[in-house]
Amino acid sequence: MTKPLSLDLRQRVIAAIEAGMSCRAAAERFGIAPSAAVKWRRLWLETGSVAPRAQGGDTRSGRIEAAGPAILAMVAETPDITLVEIVERLEREHGERFAPSTVHRFFRRHGWSFKKSPPTPASRTARTSPRRARPGSTPSRTWTRSG
Repeated sequence: MTKPLSLDLRQRVIAAIEAGMSCRAAAERFGIAPSAAVKWRRLWLETGSVAPRAQGGDTRSGRIEAAGPAILAMVAETPDITLVEIVERLEREHGERFAPSTVHRFFRRHGWSFKKSPPTPASRTARTSPRRARPGSTPSRTWTRSG
């Protein structure tokens, strides 16, 4: 996306239009698109300012943030829950569909990470391969709060 044209140019175009010049004539005089002059005039009439509006930014995380308490409850209930399982439960229980990457960004934004920590054997004499979770052992992967 390109940068907005300067506030000075916008004000000069509006001053020319206010002095009686048509939007198209003002656009031609200042070397801008006629549609820009029309939009700036409309913005001037509606708000009294021709300052450019904010660009970019996050406009869609509100949905996942609204589901945040449910997501954190799932993690508290099942610390080794995966992103795909969270997505499936959100759709099933709350009717909200999210991509796993969206849920991952939610966790990153709130300082959570998915740590891998294999369970350790009970003793040296215990079998070390293949590793299988023993009853009562901690999950091999868990969500933990960073920092």
